[in-house]
Amino acid sequence: MPSNKSVSDAPIVQFTNCRILRDHQLQREDLWVREGKILNPEKLFFDEKGSADVQLDCKDSIIAPGFIDVQINGGFGVDFSLATDDFKSGIDLVSQKILSHGVTSFCPTLVTSPPSVYHQVLPQITVRNGGAHGAGILGAHLEGPFISKEKKGAHPEHCLRTFEAGAFQDLLATYGSLDCVQIVTLAPEMRRSSEVIQELTKRGICVSLGHSVANLSQAEEAVQHGATFITHLFNAMLPFHHRDPGIVGLLTSDKIPAGRRVFYGMISDGIHTNPAALRIAHRAHPKGLVLVTDAIAGMGLAPGRHTLGQQVVEIDGLNTYIAGTKTLSGSVATMDTCVRHFQEATGCSVETALEAASLHPAQLLGIEHKKGTLNYDSDADFLMLNDNLYVQATYIAGEEVWRQDASGM
Repeated sequence: MPSNKSVSDAPIVQFTNCRILRDHQLQREDLWVREGKILNPEKLFFDEKGSADVQLDCKDSIIAPGFIDVQINGGFGVDFSLATDDFKSGIDLVSQKILSHGVTSFCPTLVTSPPSVYHQVLPQITVRNGGAHGAGILGAHLEGPFISKEKKGAHPEHCLRTFEAGAFQDLLATYGSLDCVQIVTLAPEMRRSSEVIQELTKRGICVSLGHSVANLSQAEEAVQHGATFITHLFNAMLPFHHRDPGIVGLLTSDKIPAGRRVFYGMISDGIHTNPAALRIAHRAHPKGLVLVTDAIAGMGLAPGRHTLGQQVVEIDGLNTYIAGTKTLSGSVATMDTCVRHFQEATGCSVETALEAASLHPAQLLGIEHKKGTLNYDSDADFLMLNDNLYVQATYIAGEEVWRQDASGM
């Protein structure tokens, strides 16, 4: 093999004095990065006879893959379900601000809305890589409007829809386009949902079950047709019942097709799910747990009145309710907070907590070959954290995009 410089002139950065999360374990190794990718140092030494151009001392930090949030409705005063003239600058603001929470990629999420909102907003969401400008956008998550009236939660009832004779065409007409769509949440008990699930899956779109009164056999049928995710487990679905556990029963179902894994989102904010429920789910199906924030426009802002799509919501401490009710409506938790709460509530290992916000969402979306791990040749999107899992710095494509300053800001 030729020398290092003829392979690439790009500088090689060696992160030293760190513990890297690789193969489900924190390993005391250096991390090598070139051209936005993670390098195999053995190939570099033996094939290229290369060495590092820059060495960075990580001062014994943990280095973990960047967090991936597949359900975030907005934040910092920005609501992804509102069609505004400056929607693009709003999404840019959120993608910039969540870098400090360790999020390097996300799926902007729209709650149930009128068709006009989807038609205006979706063309303004573009899949893009992250960088100094903010976290990468993986595609939209459309939560509704094809969901159950009984389990609508914070979704406006007048906007809910059912599938008519041309079920998939109804969905296309409602959304306008699926070009930038990554996940669709629907209620599987709806008539004709099976054909919709098959059509979406065929297009590489992840189908999630949620806001639903489905029984277990309806949920299993949806998985057999291609559904792979459960939207915020326990919230907005029938509660677990020993004779028919409903969607929750998918966690231990023996009717899941061979080679398929069902993932489930959990809002680990200490409010949406009791710590005991978090422990039950995690112990039943640890490899499927995906931490999501379900954050709303009020995340990062003072308590008071904010929006979630067509509804007004009130923030009271860490609780968010539809104004004038006690109906929970999204959260104001940040992803790093969810990771810390999950680890504390379940007593799981640091590795497990970090993978629930990185590896598992990447596996759900089928992008684990480039995101969610620190494997060789994957994207160098990673975090430096202290032992208490507070984010100290965020890197995208090997470049530092956020660092906590000395004042702790």
